[in-house]
Amino acid sequence: MARNPLALVADNTPPVILWLLIANGVAFLLKTYAQSFVLEHFALWPLGNYRIQTGHGVAQGLFEPWQLITYGFLHASILHLFLNMFVLWMFGRVIEKTWSQWRFIFFYAVCIIGGGLTQLVSLYFFSPGEIEPTIGASAGVFGVLLAFGVMFPNVWVMLALPPIPMKAKWFVLVIGALELFYGVTGTESGIAHFAHLGGIAFGGVILLYWWRTGRLLN
Repeated sequence: MARNPLALVADNTPPVILWLLIANGVAFLLKTYAQSFVLEHFALWPLGNYRIQTGHGVAQGLFEPWQLITYGFLHASILHLFLNMFVLWMFGRVIEKTWSQWRFIFFYAVCIIGGGLTQLVSLYFFSPGEIEPTIGASAGVFGVLLAFGVMFPNVWVMLALPPIPMKAKWFVLVIGALELFYGVTGTESGIAHFAHLGGIAFGGVILLYWWRTGRLLN
């Protein structure tokens, strides 16, 4: 049986979460002062050649394989960065302390890569009017939320807006359903909803495999 997650939280932030917080912060500073260069080379671009206007000029993007990782360290605004990092810190430190550091890194990386691949594929079925590169750690964060909901389903969490308390398992179902609705209908455009769903889906496959092999909580 899973231990109470509150008992797993130490006073200090575990090393992988701390490293991710620092890396995302540094990447945000780099993007702020070299926006066109960073977006051109490290945001996730679809297959093809695209040009967008940025605050520092024109960025011309071309897909490169490493972007499936690097896009997960870039954010559009300080609010975007804060929300992703706060949720990652809030739930991810519990997951990292439950697993080993390397298992957490593997899981997070799979969610980021899976979210990127899903976002690229979705563009051919739900293509927006204007192509923009994908950035943000949300695919990894949504995967971490799923892991928390699966491992600690009856822990109470609080929605931000509206502030409604609910058990983690229902929280994950609600946000997953909302992301699917937003992605298919095109609601809340400008947000990579399918990247979020990809993080959930790829993370779910890993969690299912670990559950079937008895490694989920070990």
